[in-house]
Amino acid sequence: MHTDSSGYSDKGLVREGNEDSFVVAPEMGFFAVADGMGGHNAGEVASRMAIDALRAYLEQTAAGGSMPGNGKRPAYSAAANHLASGIRHANRVIYESTRHNPAWRDMGTTIVAAVLNENLLSIAHVGDSRAYLLRGGGIIALTEDHSLVAEQLRSGQISRATAEISSERNVITRALGLEVEPEVDLCDLLLAPEDRILLCSDGLTTMVTEAKIRSIVLGSRDPNEICRLLVEEANINGGKDNITVAVILVRGGALSGLSRIYNWARGI
Repeated sequence: MHTDSSGYSDKGLVREGNEDSFVVAPEMGFFAVADGMGGHNAGEVASRMAIDALRAYLEQTAAGGSMPGNGKRPAYSAAANHLASGIRHANRVIYESTRHNPAWRDMGTTIVAAVLNENLLSIAHVGDSRAYLLRGGGIIALTEDHSLVAEQLRSGQISRATAEISSERNVITRALGLEVEPEVDLCDLLLAPEDRILLCSDGLTTMVTEAKIRSIVLGSRDPNEICRLLVEEANINGGKDNITVAVILVRGGALSGLSRIYNWARGI
């Protein structure tokens, strides 16, 4: 199988600037979305710092380094553990920056990142940016939000209807840059032909229902058009936050150019 992919980011209709960042790098099988937070443009700094630090880590360790053993979780693939190590590295970069620059003191960022190696998709995330799988006409969330409202919903303290209108929807319980070593959630998934993957910031999911997201992502075979339509829909519904999306469409045939990062881990 092979893939087509695209990404797009928009500041929305309310915010003055865009504090989201993303990367779509199919040549290395790397995709990520980060949603920054913090005053004086620090959110934009944090999200870009996370994306750049993670990408550099993956490239440099793939070039000849060995995977760090710190925090390795045997239930997940080498690729997922490598991605988690990279996110912990990005966190340290941001965390140290906040300690040495008063203007960045409270900055942080969410991140959802994926690496694709042949037909194995590995996902790691911190915060409330999400990953979705669209398969067989359905939509499945591959991540769980690290937010106060999501935790209240999972524990049964509030209903889904209450969660959707809660004034605390934006309270994040995990993010990069806020502590020395945040917990990173992992997921491994074997992809099949015609699968579709969506990574997105909460500027999409707070403005557009999952049913509508499903309809848009399944309604086109052009990843550029899918990204544009998702952002347009969020803005039609108010565009109250920055909106960032990255889409991967799986086709038939053999994946090419996407195995470079993890060949070293398999001894190839």
